[in-house]
This record gives sequence, C-alpha cells and structure tokens, in this order.
Amino acid sequence: MSNPFGRICAQFASGLKSRTIRMVASAQAAPLQEQALEERCILVDQADRPLGEASKRDCHRVNDQGQVLLHRAFSVFLFNSKGELLLQKRSANKITFPSHYTNTCCSHPLAEIPDETEEDEALGIRRAARRRLSYELGIPKSEILPSDFFYLTRIHYHATNGCWGEHEIDYVLFMQKDSLTLDPNPDEVSELSWVSQDQINEFVKNLDSPLSPWFKLILKHRLPDWWSNLSALEEMKDHNTIQRFV
Repeated sequence: MSNPFGRICAQFASGLKSRTIRMVASAQAAPLQEQALEERCILVDQADRPLGEASKRDCHRVNDQGQVLLHRAFSVFLFNSKGELLLQKRSANKITFPSHYTNTCCSHPLAEIPDETEEDEALGIRRAARRRLSYELGIPKSEILPSDFFYLTRIHYHATNGCWGEHEIDYVLFMQKDSLTLDPNPDEVSELSWVSQDQINEFVKNLDSPLSPWFKLILKHRLPDWWSNLSALEEMKDHNTIQRFV
C-alpha cells in the first residue's frame, strides 16, 4: 500500500533529528489487520524450543487466566550512520497495542514460510525481519540482506491490553544503514521519527501516546548500553541467555 506523502517525508527525515512523519491510515486498513490474524506463528517453550504453531489470533488472545501463548518474535532497531534510531508509532488499526510508539519494526517469523523457521544463526528470524521491513516501512528487499541484521540477544516478556496481548521470546536485531528508501504502510505505521540518543528521554517524555511494553522494557533495561556501543556490538552479544522481563 503506497503512500507518496509518507515516502517523500521519510526520505527527507533520514538526515534530521527528532523529525516526525505522520501518515493517515486508509479506510480499508482494518480488514487487512483481520486477515493477518490467520498467519501462523511459531509456538515455543521458555527455552525457545519450537512446540508447534498457532494462528496469530490464537497467539494474541488473553485466556481466562490472563495468559497468552508463548511464541517467537523479533524487534528491529534501525540506526543511521549518525547513530539516530528510527522509531514508529503503530497504526490505530493494529490489533495489539494500537497507537503505541515502539522501535523500528516488530513482528514474527511465520511457520508457513519454511525459510523463516531456520534456526542456525537466527537466519529465519533475519529473513522475517527483512520481509516485515519491506511490508511495514516499504524498504525494498533489494536494499537489505539478512546479513545486515546483527542478532544481539533475546528477551522474554508478557503484556496484555484488554482481550489481546503479547507473550514472546523476542529476538533483538540491530542494523545501521543509510540511504534506505522509506515508503511507510499506513495500515501498520502512523508516524516515523528519527531520534538521537541524547534526545530519547525528552522525546518519550513528550509523547501523546504510550510506549509498547516490549520497547519500554528494552529502553529501560538495556537499550542505553547497546546504543552507546553501536561500534562494539560484538562485545554486547549474548545468544545464550534469554533475558526475562516477566
């Protein structure tokens, strides 16, 4: 779903600090979100071992005990060469945590796409991230390779929002790259903002909507250290520990 205004503004914003780009969702956005609920997510145990699959709908329903099925996900943090982080505000049409501010892109590898189930070096996750950056932000796949993503660590968190929620083993992926084409999908994203590290606290303080629970946890507990060490991420990497925020 193309949005020329979003594309033009996003290209100009890549070189500016804390510049916000706003998009307007189309009238047909909600049915697309409903359709996406039939995608098949990968169920895992608390050690991130696959247990099967379930629909995105079933993976995000809150049961009578207030719990949500544990499944695999990822969160992308895209930085430019100046160290500015691209944040998005989720569309009001999103099923879970609509109109929340969050990191660049958040989604799931899908069980029905065999390439996204490959676990060696989190290759399936990185392929899924490439697909979602194309779908959500309009970045052509030709501009990103799976190898461009740096797999940093995993977090485990649980959060609910009414009858919908998240319970995920979330792979944290960093990427630092300039000159990417941005053509945001208004069904997914209502705003984009490039924010520098020294502005992030003020940016969050002045938001008109809440942060997504996963981004709030990462921002509070780990992101400042990671952000300060973009040139030394190899030293920050931890693939053995699943960091628990539950």
